[in-house]
Amino acid sequence: MKLPQSVQLPQSLKLPRSPLSGRALTAGAVAVATLMAGGSAAGAASAAERPAAVADAPDIPVANVKAHLTQLQSIATANGGNRAHGRPGYQASLDYVRAELDAAGFTTSLQEFTASGSTGYNLIADWPGGDADQVVMSGAHLDSVTSGPGINDNGSGSSAVLETALAVARSGYQPTKHLRFAWWGAEELGLVGSSHYVDSLGSADREKISGYLNFDMIGSPNPGYFVYDDDPTIEKTFKDYFAGLGITTEIETEGDGRSDHAPFKNAGVPVGGLFSGADYRKTSAQAAEWGGTVGEPFDPCYHSSCDTTANVDDTALDRNSDAIAYAVWELSQ
Repeated sequence: MKLPQSVQLPQSLKLPRSPLSGRALTAGAVAVATLMAGGSAAGAASAAERPAAVADAPDIPVANVKAHLTQLQSIATANGGNRAHGRPGYQASLDYVRAELDAAGFTTSLQEFTASGSTGYNLIADWPGGDADQVVMSGAHLDSVTSGPGINDNGSGSSAVLETALAVARSGYQPTKHLRFAWWGAEELGLVGSSHYVDSLGSADREKISGYLNFDMIGSPNPGYFVYDDDPTIEKTFKDYFAGLGITTEIETEGDGRSDHAPFKNAGVPVGGLFSGADYRKTSAQAAEWGGTVGEPFDPCYHSSCDTTANVDDTALDRNSDAIAYAVWELSQ
């Protein structure tokens, strides 16, 4: 997530949009979520009674997500301690993610741009099939700051999006809508990569994106559970998921305008996403709901050299990764 004092994007003309089609959790879905959270099986609906989206959305193995984080940490360690735009660590991170996607059967492409005198890249991955006029897009920025490896910010979001994409491939999922995944460059310099992508789209192509889901910092060590409130359907999808687990969420405000959903939102695309907190401090009320340490930042290592694999809460990473998969399945049918 970029610093708040970074140059903000201009507000562009909002385009008329059709709302995402989504479904509220049924009693069967709540029962599934209750079982996932360790609740009683009494009254749970049979698999045949559950909505297809809930029955089909996979559990994302947190061990797999952490394995990607380990790879990104190793890349940073071997390349001056960071994975920043224009540095070898970013290129190596890009190569790693792209190789995983290519092997899984995605159609990948790189989009080139320039920022601060260096060439940068966005990685776009399309899953074959689905209605090309209705695109559900999920993304995360892949670059770190120069001062650290960026494992929570934003290896966490990048790795969870990657593992969700790989779960699509493993399951052979064929949704009604078209699925696209993206890893953005130079977010830390002012949302440069995602802004370039949105600016490169014509109005017709922007209209085809029925929703963009953004994931920037989802494994903070003193975590909160924050949901973007920009689009009601996407917001409800995430809130329903966490409610089914018995987890209270709050509206995300710390990152408003500070991550890659902003250029999409400014172009009139419905956006949503998840966030576990950066340098804001946890209140007593939040600690009562979520646990953790009152008065401490959600991420004490935000934009620091200590943002390593040790700076990730496994439970938050696991819950948010599963929520990503749930939303991708739910919103693409």
